[in-house]
Amino acid sequence: MAISLYDLSVRSFLQTLGSVAGFLDKSLAHFKANGMDPEEVVETRLHGDMLPFRFQIISVAHHSAGAIAGSKAGLVQMSPPNELDYAGLRKLIADARTALEAVTPGEVNALEGRDVIFQIGEHKMPFVVEDFLLSFSIPNFHFHATTAYDILRQKGVPLGKRDYLGAIRLKA
Repeated sequence: MAISLYDLSVRSFLQTLGSVAGFLDKSLAHFKANGMDPEEVVETRLHGDMLPFRFQIISVAHHSAGAIAGSKAGLVQMSPPNELDYAGLRKLIADARTALEAVTPGEVNALEGRDVIFQIGEHKMPFVVEDFLLSFSIPNFHFHATTAYDILRQKGVPLGKRDYLGAIRLKA
């Protein structure tokens, strides 16, 4: 059985988006139980030269649902980070999941071989869709999901590896 572009991208995005949603929920419960304001984490950075938690979550949505939508359109543009609060970031992840759940395998698999441009400002990077997803979006997606996870760990949220892995696909 050959593996499809849909399986490599959308199914994997959905698995990790589920874990991101889970660790956002678990973190919110932790913050409330410990008298912490969840808004304090929104601007938290691991290091001064890294972008904050808000950007990490926005990028998770951008490099998953945004990558698929942009691949369909032939253009993926990075928009400036919105000023989302913690609730807005949770909604962004929920919306990304909803958008990807609506995409069919046939839609994604039909994108193979098509041209797509990733544009940030005036800088344009040309790809074919499968190379864009596999060599650019998926690595960025996991980088930003991991960085968000690490920021929450830095804030004392009791997360573990299983929180990051999400619902793994075991043999039935």
